[in-house]
Formats: sequence, C-alpha cells, structure tokens
Amino acid sequence: QEQLVESGGGLVQPGGSLRLSCAASGFSLEYYAIGWFRQAPGKEREGVSSISYSGGSTQYADSVKGRFTISRDNTKNTVYLQMNSLKPEDTAVYYCAAGITIATLRREVYDYWGQGTQVTVSS
Repeated sequence: QEQLVESGGGLVQPGGSLRLSCAASGFSLEYYAIGWFRQAPGKEREGVSSISYSGGSTQYADSVKGRFTISRDNTKNTVYLQMNSLKPEDTAVYYCAAGITIATLRREVYDYWGQGTQVTVSS
C-alpha cells in the first residue's frame, strides 16, 4: 500500500529550526514531484514548497523564501524540508504530497498525501 509519512515536527521557539522528513513506503518517490503544504487552524491548506522528481527544480511560497529549503534523497526514498528562522505564523500541520507532475504548489495535482506533522512556533 502506497503511503507517505511525515516526521520531524514539534515545538520550537521563534528563530529556531526544524527539519521535516517525508518518507514513502510501498512505492518509489523517484518519479514523483513532492510538495509540502501546511494548514493552520481556520485556514485553507497552502503550498509551501515543491521539488521536481530529479531535484533540479524547486518552488517556494513567498512567505518562506530564504528560510526554508526543500531537498530529496531518492536513495532513501525521502524528501526533506529544512525550516530555519521559524516564526509564529509558520505554526500549522505540515503535509507532504506526491504526484506525477512538475514542481508545483497546486495541491490538486498531487495524488498521495501523508497524515501530517504538527509544527508549533511559540515562546
């Protein structure tokens, strides 16, 4: 069964860092673009970052540019989201998604979704 599992979330102080992981089981991520999305309470799910299947193309939401970095290790079937200089407004449940697509923040093109990991930025 194809599955994506996010990990690495937690509670961090403003200005701190976290690294999220998105691991796949039951299928290879090698041919899939991966997107990271987040959803805060009372808000719509929004795209944060995406990476092409080769890793050669990435996208970032304006709100995270310069602070977040997406990367992938296809040998480990895992994609990462390094989050630095975290702000309280980054607090949300973070989801990863996989799709046969270009790197995009359009959530409707992704086929597989994880269950999410909570990120809370607070002092």
